[in-house]
Amino acid sequence: MQAAFELFAEYGIEKTSLGMIAKKVGMTKPSIYYHFDSKEQLISRTFDYLFKDHFFATYFTCHSVSKEDFVACMYEGGLKMLPGDDKEHHSTLRVLNEFMMLAEREEQFRAPLLQIQHDFLNGFHELLEKGANFGLVSLDQLDSKAHILALVIDNLSRCKMMKFEMDYPGIWRATVDSVLRKEDI
Repeated sequence: MQAAFELFAEYGIEKTSLGMIAKKVGMTKPSIYYHFDSKEQLISRTFDYLFKDHFFATYFTCHSVSKEDFVACMYEGGLKMLPGDDKEHHSTLRVLNEFMMLAEREEQFRAPLLQIQHDFLNGFHELLEKGANFGLVSLDQLDSKAHILALVIDNLSRCKMMKFEMDYPGIWRATVDSVLRKEDI
């Protein structure tokens, strides 16, 4: 699976063949069928592996957030989602984008990706509700604010993967600030 992941990141899912994977791991193509019934099964297991820990709570550990650390929790959680400068994180994002494109055509991947998206939207919504209870976030348009946070962090990750030169922490801070009550910034 690691070899498949690396080749998916380098060549894309569709252009990666079982022969390429077999060569990378030093086995024959028929030997791969001992582990996986088909390329589709290998793709499916890679998908499951890639997204096994991709939940809102993985990045935003704010279940016990207080009024005093709410804003810091919002900033830090978003920054944890942004890819680092290491090659593995960029590879993960490339493969993630491959699965996003595959999800346009295949329900098998669309449904779980939508579930992940809903997890993040619900997580941002719940976090903003906590902020509202602390008096730090207005209840007005809470759904829209949650969507803005999810959309911005998703697009920042993609831009960073493409190596756009931007002030990522500053953009995320401005985004978080935009959902806070103006007098609390």
